[in-house]
Amino acid sequence: MLVKTYGSAVNGIHATTITIEVDVTAGIKFYLVGLPDNAVKESEQRIRAALQNNGYRIPGKKIVINMAPADIKKEGSSYDLPLAIGILAASGQMKSNKISDYIIMGELSLDGSLQHIKGALPIAIKAREEGYKGVILPKENARESAIVNNLDVLGVNNIKELINFFNGDSEIEKTEIDTRAEFYSALNNNIPDFSDVKGQENIKRALEIAAAGGHNVIMIGPPGAGKTMLAKRLSGILPPLSLQEALETTKIHSVAGRLSANDTLITSRPFRSPHHTISDVALVGGGGNPQPGEISLAHNGVLFLDELPEFKRTVLEVMRQPLEDRIVTISRAKSTVHYPASFMLVSSMNPCPCGYYNHPEKDCMCPPGMVQKYLNKISGPLLDRIDLHVEVTPVSFTELSSKEKGESSSEIRERVMKSRKIQEKRYSEDEMIHANAQMSSKQLQKFCKLDKESSEMLKMAMEKLNLSARAYDRILKVSRTIADLANNKNITSEHIAEAIQYRSLDREGWAG
Repeated sequence: MLVKTYGSAVNGIHATTITIEVDVTAGIKFYLVGLPDNAVKESEQRIRAALQNNGYRIPGKKIVINMAPADIKKEGSSYDLPLAIGILAASGQMKSNKISDYIIMGELSLDGSLQHIKGALPIAIKAREEGYKGVILPKENARESAIVNNLDVLGVNNIKELINFFNGDSEIEKTEIDTRAEFYSALNNNIPDFSDVKGQENIKRALEIAAAGGHNVIMIGPPGAGKTMLAKRLSGILPPLSLQEALETTKIHSVAGRLSANDTLITSRPFRSPHHTISDVALVGGGGNPQPGEISLAHNGVLFLDELPEFKRTVLEVMRQPLEDRIVTISRAKSTVHYPASFMLVSSMNPCPCGYYNHPEKDCMCPPGMVQKYLNKISGPLLDRIDLHVEVTPVSFTELSSKEKGESSSEIRERVMKSRKIQEKRYSEDEMIHANAQMSSKQLQKFCKLDKESSEMLKMAMEKLNLSARAYDRILKVSRTIADLANNKNITSEHIAEAIQYRSLDREGWAG
C-alpha cells in the first residue's frame, strides 16, 4: 500500500515542502531514498523502538520510502515523525484519510515522545502558503509556530497522541496566539535605560545620532569609562521593531534553534555581544550544515564587539561584505544559503594596550610605536565602514555622585523615530535604502548638498585636521542625520562641524 505524508526542509530561513512516499509490499528489507543524510538514515532504529514501546511495529515486509524532491538533501532527525506515520498508515495500523492535510515534523525518542526541532516558524509559514490545513509539531514548538495565522497548529507530546488523533479516537488542542496582541504587549521590555547613565552627555548624543541614521559606531576610551554600559542601552533608543521585522528576526532565531517552548515573537531588537575568541564561521555563519552566525542573529538589531582589536583579524575582515550588502551568502559545493544581516555595528576599544593613552590623569605605559601598532589591528577597510569614532572620557566624581536623573531612553527614542520617519519618506522610492547610513554616492549628491559656508568648513577640516579622503562621505552622511534630528531640510555648517568631531581615528597623528 502506498501512502504519502508531508514534511519540510529548511534552507536558510525558508522552507521547502518534502513529500514522503511510503510503499509497503511483499518482501523484505527497508529502503530509504531521496538524498537523506546519516541522521535521517538512522531514523529506522528510533522509529522501530518508538513504535514497539507504544504497542505498534514496523511490518516485516519490503518498505520503500522516497523523500521527494530527491535533489534536495534531507538533513537532521526531525523527519522521524512523518516517516513513522507513513509506515503505520501504509501497513494498515492506522487510518490515513487526514494525513495529507498536515505538514508533520518531529524527532522521536525511543519511548515515542517528541523532541524540540529547529526551523518550526519557516515550516509553518510555508504550510500556510501552500494551503495545508495545519502543521503537527512537538509541543515545545507549538507557540513558536502559532504566530502564523489561519493555520491549525497542533502540538504533540508523543506519537501515541498523534495516532489516536488520526484514528479519530481523540482530539489535539490547537495552539492559538493573537500575534498582534502578543507583539504589542511585549514590545521592548527589560532594556536598560539611559536615565541610569551619569554624565557622558557627548557619548549619548553620538549614540542618538547613530540610532537615528543607522550608523556604525566605535567608542575609544580607557577601562571603566562606561563604553559597554552605554552600548547595552542603545537597543532601547532604536525604533521599535515592526511586525514584519519581528517575524523576520524570529525566523532566523527559529532556524538557529534559539527559541524556547514559551517563546513566540521576538519583540525587542536583538543585542548580540560575542566574546573576542569567536571564530569567523561562528560570526558570519556556516559549518557543514550551514547555520546563522552572530551577525544574522543580530539582524534588525545591534552587534556589539567589545575590545575590537582583540578579535582575530580574519574574524573582523569577514564582516566587510555583510556590512556593505546586509546579507550573508554561504556557498557550498552543492548548495548556497542566504541569511539576512542588516545590523548596526557598535564596537569599543582601549586607545592602547595599557588603556591610558590620552587619559587626563593617568600616564600611558606603552613603549613608542605601540599605540599605532595596536590601532593597526583594525584594518582601514573596516574602519571605512564605521561612521562615528567617539572618544569616551572618564566620568568625574561630581557627575557620578549626582542624584539628578539623565534623559530617559523613551525621550531619546521619540527624536530618533521622528528622524527615521523623515528618512523613510526621503528614500520611499528605493526599497533597499531605509536610513542615511545606507546612502549611495548618487544619493549623497542629491540629498547632501552643501552651501558655501558648509563646503568651506569641510574643506578646511580635511586640510587642517588631516582627515583622510574616506572620511568625506561619512561626514556627509552623519551631518545629514544631524540635520534630520534638528528637523532641518538643509545641511548647515553647524551640522558639518558636529559631524567632523566624530572622525577621531581618521586624523593623521592621532596615535602619536
